[in-house]
Amino acid sequence: MDDHTPIIIGVGEASERIDSADYEALSPVELASRAAAAAVSDAGGRGVAAAIQTLAAIRQFEVSGPNAPVPFGRTDNFPRGVARRIGADPARAILEPVGGQGPQHLVNELAQEIGRGELQMALICGSEAISTVRHLAGKGETRDWTETLGGQLEDRGFGPPLSSLDLRAHGVRTAIAHYALFENARRGQRGLDRANYALEMGRLFAPFTTVASTNPHAMSQEVFDAEALATVTPRNRLIADPFPRRMIARDQANQGAAVLIASAGQARALGVPQDRWVYLHGGADAAERMPMERKDMAAYPAAVMAARQALASAGVGVDDLALFDLYSCFPIAVFAVRDGLGIAGNDRRPLTMTGGLPFFGGAGNNYSMHAISSMIRALREADSAFGLIAANGGFLSKYSVGIYSTRPTAWRGFSSTALQAEVDGWPAPPLAGEATSGIVETYTIDYSREAPAGVVVARDAAGARFLAMTDPVDAGQARAMIAAEPLGARIACRSDPEGRRVLTDFQPA
Repeated sequence: MDDHTPIIIGVGEASERIDSADYEALSPVELASRAAAAAVSDAGGRGVAAAIQTLAAIRQFEVSGPNAPVPFGRTDNFPRGVARRIGADPARAILEPVGGQGPQHLVNELAQEIGRGELQMALICGSEAISTVRHLAGKGETRDWTETLGGQLEDRGFGPPLSSLDLRAHGVRTAIAHYALFENARRGQRGLDRANYALEMGRLFAPFTTVASTNPHAMSQEVFDAEALATVTPRNRLIADPFPRRMIARDQANQGAAVLIASAGQARALGVPQDRWVYLHGGADAAERMPMERKDMAAYPAAVMAARQALASAGVGVDDLALFDLYSCFPIAVFAVRDGLGIAGNDRRPLTMTGGLPFFGGAGNNYSMHAISSMIRALREADSAFGLIAANGGFLSKYSVGIYSTRPTAWRGFSSTALQAEVDGWPAPPLAGEATSGIVETYTIDYSREAPAGVVVARDAAGARFLAMTDPVDAGQARAMIAAEPLGARIACRSDPEGRRVLTDFQPA
């Protein structure tokens, strides 16, 4: 094996629940440090922590925007806060941009550096303590997690905008609202009513709950069948049509995870046993257009192309995969990739390694670090099997894929430049300027407000796409959308003084 071959040599996780007897209310940097220490221990060998040259951290939610709340303070250099706690002194510290694709993107990026002989060892880590913050704040307690460390930090910022100001102006401000538009677009394409589509989402996620029930780091270990996931109850209330609470990522988590990646030469020099080695056989990264600029709001073609390119770079096909983790913040994130890859709905292979974001926990941008950790452990027990990690960021916006196996392989490297150029070259649908009427393409109804509020994406007579929202002072419009089928409905709208289109008429198809 060439000395510059990149391999995963260690993984680690840490978690705590607020109702556990050993609950410590750990800060994000403490959770990440425990996971990092576990990854170092998992690798075995001698002097592993001291040999880390690059330490890359995933951006926490509390630093994922310029005005993000930080109630308990934070470290000014998260990677070096972790390094200090595990006895490492890396030459380079990285803070990755916002996005759940970050863990797999960093594995792909740093593996390329190792393959080119530019790097010998790196640690990637991340964490969230959102559950602890909410728990302590709810009791009126506080903590001081402020740390001033200084030192070199490659802060990659927040990344480019993921959505348009027009969507925000019409009430589509949250991830839930964006994904609800994608989900209902898929429902329309499949010709299903609300009840039957809810059961389809439930059938997708019910097996995820079984996986989560046996995961010691899962935030929820309850097992649900499809009907229990689909049925709206006080404990499973509607958040935004079509999502009840159990269908969306669980952000109240206290979880950290870490991955150690090294060159084969460095692993040998440190005495890392070869039964810890897992190879990255292939990978790919791609970024989608803004939501309103996509030809099909029910699909995620950039993600499917990234997965297919990763498989091609590894020299394997979908049927060769034994293990998957398809990012599962919402059902559409799984459906779009599963369907695009031609995986049947009754395929017996699990689509999650952890239990998925609604049940295992959506540890901010760091979820897929847990998926990679679970994948590495499973592959060590499954001789020469192949596994696929698919990590999603934004609003079906950014996708990173990795193909893993204990089967040795010569490092060939991979590039996503041509793939991204192809995605960037796709034609965008026309956007309407002064549209006053059209047919609903997709919609959502936000139930989190004082009164339900609806938003629709529609097409005018020329096929141009536009947005409209229910009138904030006319609750009857939202009630009409709730009572009738919005998909395919005919609408009329006017522009208000702020430039938003407001419904004046809603006629079900």
